[in-house]
Amino acid sequence: MAVHTAAQHSSSQVLPFRESLMAMLGISFVTMLVALDQTVVGTALPTIVAELKGFDLYAWVATSYLLTSVITVPIFGRLGDYYGRKPFVIASIVVFTVASVLCGLANSMMFLVLARGLQGIGGGMLVGTAFACIADLFPDNVVRLRWQVLMSSAFGIANAVGPSLGGFLTEYYGWRSVFYVNLPVGAVSLFFVWRYLPHLRHVAHEGKMRLDWPGAALIAVALGSLQMFVETVPKHGLTLETAALIAVSVASAIALWMWEKRCTYAILPIDMFRNKSLAALFTLGILGGFTMFSLLFYAPLLFQGGFGMSPKDAGLMITPLVVFITIGSIANGRIVTRVKNPNAMLYVGFGLLVIACLGTVIATRAMPRPILMTFMLIGGLGLGFVMPNLTVFAQQTAGRQHLGIATALLQSLRMIGGMIGTALTGTLVTHLYASGVQLALEKDHATHWLAELADPQILINRDAQDTLLAQLSAAGHNGALLLEAAREALVAAIHIGLALAAVVAVISLWQSRRVPPVRLKGPVEPTVAAE
Repeated sequence: MAVHTAAQHSSSQVLPFRESLMAMLGISFVTMLVALDQTVVGTALPTIVAELKGFDLYAWVATSYLLTSVITVPIFGRLGDYYGRKPFVIASIVVFTVASVLCGLANSMMFLVLARGLQGIGGGMLVGTAFACIADLFPDNVVRLRWQVLMSSAFGIANAVGPSLGGFLTEYYGWRSVFYVNLPVGAVSLFFVWRYLPHLRHVAHEGKMRLDWPGAALIAVALGSLQMFVETVPKHGLTLETAALIAVSVASAIALWMWEKRCTYAILPIDMFRNKSLAALFTLGILGGFTMFSLLFYAPLLFQGGFGMSPKDAGLMITPLVVFITIGSIANGRIVTRVKNPNAMLYVGFGLLVIACLGTVIATRAMPRPILMTFMLIGGLGLGFVMPNLTVFAQQTAGRQHLGIATALLQSLRMIGGMIGTALTGTLVTHLYASGVQLALEKDHATHWLAELADPQILINRDAQDTLLAQLSAAGHNGALLLEAAREALVAAIHIGLALAAVVAVISLWQSRRVPPVRLKGPVEPTVAAE
């Protein structure tokens, strides 16, 4: 195998401009494939459940995907360091696309859940390798940030059009079409990646490579148990089963740490966690994920369930949050390379997140919508300033040898932070909402209606509301007043939940000072070519 370096073209990028553009288009289409699927499927889920008759497995359509993806991200991130990332990106496209076809062919909820689990494996492989491909193509941090705009734009476009596209496809072509739409995107992605993405690796080996299968298994058990815990605890509370799940997760994490310290071919290099810079960035990844997912999950529920907006209006309110993540990323690429202290962008980003969370906490139904949208815009900008910099700073700090696993681990920790955030916020919101509704019903001597109002979804489903109002009226209760009390309880509960997200954002702001100054401009390490 011939070995040459990226510097044969230039020290800042591996390929000439045209080939770089084609390769980045491939990575961008791959990113769009996964992002589009997540937003489109969410819109179609109620219709899917209505046809396949399996409401008890409703949550598992999302959970099975998250469970397998969060496990595979760090594993394939490390394998990409060893073998090069191109084979795994190609495999991820094939697995994801085939799984999409299986989802579209599903004739039962259980089949759909299993197919979504397979999709999650493809998605995890993709996240674990695609983000690091940009660092492969552009060793120079300044150049990388400029090219990263393509991926950010693809992500933003997918998030912006996904919900509307999902609704359109479901209404006119049936819910199966939301999975089949992945076929053309997958085909285009596969063409560009196969044709233009170079096969590069950064970890040179002598002799036969050994894989850390025990480490991979422990990662799977630790993250899988944690995912199961955060999915079940908001619904069932702290029971013997949920306690066992978190105990298994902690025990597996400890066993993983002990094993990786002794393993000479560790899939999770322990020395990365001893690096204070990386440790601080990983912590910020968890905290940032907590705030980001709490805002993304509960702001729509506040607008639609709490303020009584239609799905269309609520979607319009959330659009600035999603779109300005992309705009913030683009602006960040221009700003961070020109300021003396790149770390300052973390302070700005987390500061904006604090403002967005606090703004949502004080939001009321009477507040002018442009002000509400401004808070969402500020939150999107904050995320656009934080997330790309965490990735680039981690890549710069980890170096070429650990580039893939550092990038993948940061993505995994952000997902874990999001899991913890939505679980804690969800538990808090559920408990406070139930308490508020219980109190309102007690005042009207209507506690036997608690089961009908216990789920906040009743505040979103207009048909269910009309039915409930008729039943309450027939029973001699003021249904409109009780529904309004339920809305007030939901608003108060979400306000407290997002106040927790704001506190975490403040902690993130404080934690940012622990990140040592990062130099984006400096000598570029050579890239080892696998082909």
